[in-house]
Amino acid sequence: MECGTFLDCGSLRRVKIVERFEYPLCSNRCYISCGIGGFRKRSLLWASRFPVTDAKSASSSELNKPIPSRKAFYLAGALDQEQLGKQHLEELPRAKNVGIHKADPDALSGAQKDKAFDADCENEGEDIVSFEENGRRTRRVDVHAISLSLMHAKTADDVKKEFKNLDTLPLPVYSSMIRGLGAKKSLDSAFAIVEWLKWKNKETGSSVSPNLFIYNSLLSAVKLTRDFDKVNEVIEDMKSQGITPNVVTYNTLMSIYLEQGRYQDALNVLDDIDSNGLSPSPVTYSTVLLSYKKMGDAFGAVACFAQFRDKYQRGEIGKTNSDEWKNEFVKLEKFTISVCNLVMRKWLVNDENPAPNIFKLLVVMDEALLKPNRVDYERLLWACTRESHYTVAREFYSRIRDMSNDISLSVCNHVIWLMGKAKKWWAALGVFEDLLEIGPNPNNLSYELIQSHFNFLLTAARKKGMWKWGVRLINKMQEKGLRPGSREWNAVLVACSKASETSVAVQIFARMVEQGEKPTVISYGALLSALEKGKLYDEALSVWEHMGKVNVKPNLYAYTILVSVYIGKGSPEMVESVLSEMRSVGIEPSVVTFNAIISACAKNGMENAILEWFRGMKDYKLKPNETTYEILVEALARHGKPRLANEMYLRACDEGFHLSPKAYDTVSQSLRPS
Repeated sequence: MECGTFLDCGSLRRVKIVERFEYPLCSNRCYISCGIGGFRKRSLLWASRFPVTDAKSASSSELNKPIPSRKAFYLAGALDQEQLGKQHLEELPRAKNVGIHKADPDALSGAQKDKAFDADCENEGEDIVSFEENGRRTRRVDVHAISLSLMHAKTADDVKKEFKNLDTLPLPVYSSMIRGLGAKKSLDSAFAIVEWLKWKNKETGSSVSPNLFIYNSLLSAVKLTRDFDKVNEVIEDMKSQGITPNVVTYNTLMSIYLEQGRYQDALNVLDDIDSNGLSPSPVTYSTVLLSYKKMGDAFGAVACFAQFRDKYQRGEIGKTNSDEWKNEFVKLEKFTISVCNLVMRKWLVNDENPAPNIFKLLVVMDEALLKPNRVDYERLLWACTRESHYTVAREFYSRIRDMSNDISLSVCNHVIWLMGKAKKWWAALGVFEDLLEIGPNPNNLSYELIQSHFNFLLTAARKKGMWKWGVRLINKMQEKGLRPGSREWNAVLVACSKASETSVAVQIFARMVEQGEKPTVISYGALLSALEKGKLYDEALSVWEHMGKVNVKPNLYAYTILVSVYIGKGSPEMVESVLSEMRSVGIEPSVVTFNAIISACAKNGMENAILEWFRGMKDYKLKPNETTYEILVEALARHGKPRLANEMYLRACDEGFHLSPKAYDTVSQSLRPS
């Protein structure tokens, strides 16, 4: 390779370094400029007038004229097959007298080879091609200008007219023209050049004729124009010329099949490569992986990579340029992982229950030694948003923790949220404990999320009266540095009240005050209920007095508990005064209040008071409900009034109520003769 610096004589501005690759071509040496993109744009008129320039006869100003800017790329793929005596790039001889950056194909990596040989031919072709003739003269060809003159050529005769005054050029020039015309969507002109080369070889006996790389360029032009009906025409023409496709030809075919959505056909090309004794290049494997990606087949991608890895480790591929193949191996490994990650994300988004497929794929990836990194797992965790994703999210989280303690706090918060959504609150607490013990340190959102989970659990404990669970949750919150609020304390108090755990309720109330949390009317109501159930009536009245001192206004529930306390204490006469006080503060007694009064009278053996309060509901314009009748029927039956109990039972049925089987059994047993 020869490297130099081009200077624009008009501005003395340093422009992009020009690299030249030297190859033996016929009797000439061809230099292909790879740095044309750095030159300033100027008029193309000069180029169209002088498509070929003799370096000796040209003045320095002509040689230093700015070259039109075009996107340049390697032209090694257009080398003459017959002169080299090889059909495959890997068999090309090394160039002699080349500096550190050798241009022989063996020095190129797999990806660079396919770039050089048209697998990635999205560029227009080289603007300028310079070559030495007989080691003395330098000729510079403006390929772009010549290609423009062929834009409307449809047949070989049209090309013949354009080239009648032009000397025979090396094959790299024609190869570049064909690709450039393909990029310009002028496929007929590209075919016309190939037909002209065939005519020129046949009629004039020229040594320049279409070779493998000319046809590779033509196939790339077909791909660029997306005129896929021409693919078979190119392949058949190659066969008629006795030209055997190389790996680049097959790579281009695979990419064409991908463009058409024929993914299985693209995969079948790999079998054709093996059956023809060719060695797949890294681009071949990457194209196969891309096919599996398009198909959404992560298992196929993993199997393909495992096969490639086994061949690579056995030395069947990558014998030469081991360093380059090592780099390509790493790239293919990362690409395979990315395909698997993409497929798993699609499963998480689209499938109702993706867990089985994801776990199966993770096992296959582990067997293939494919290890996603922390960022990969975190992206997958963000895709976990449904309750059914709980097991998958837990697996991803565990894998991140196993590889290192470095994990995003936002991801941890997302996992805590997801665990709560899936009702896996203890698992969410485990993640929160990891934040406290391992890191990263939890933020306000972390505390809010875990607090909300505790609230849900405490609410469940309150509804079911699971006081032990509630106490345990409160203790757990305090152990983890969470401060329970009045809502949490009240939940535990209500659970203790429902379970008639009077002493525990008193302790919880005392802890609540010690922690600096101000009791609410719900707190006092739960404590009153627990004391009433424990028959600690004097203590309950003391709590009632304390409520007034701290200016906590009682609600309907608190008044209902108070009337039960007075009846239990043996002061039923105070019930009327409590009801009057309720009305004076704007709280009307409800059917629940009268149910509590009737129930308290039944527990304390006040048979006459039961019927009086039942009839007194009319004065407050209240109608009894099922609970009222059940309490009344059971109380009358147990206190020696079976006929009245049966009458009330039938009355409830007539009013459309469905009393519990317990009430029916109680009435039936009371009616039986002793």
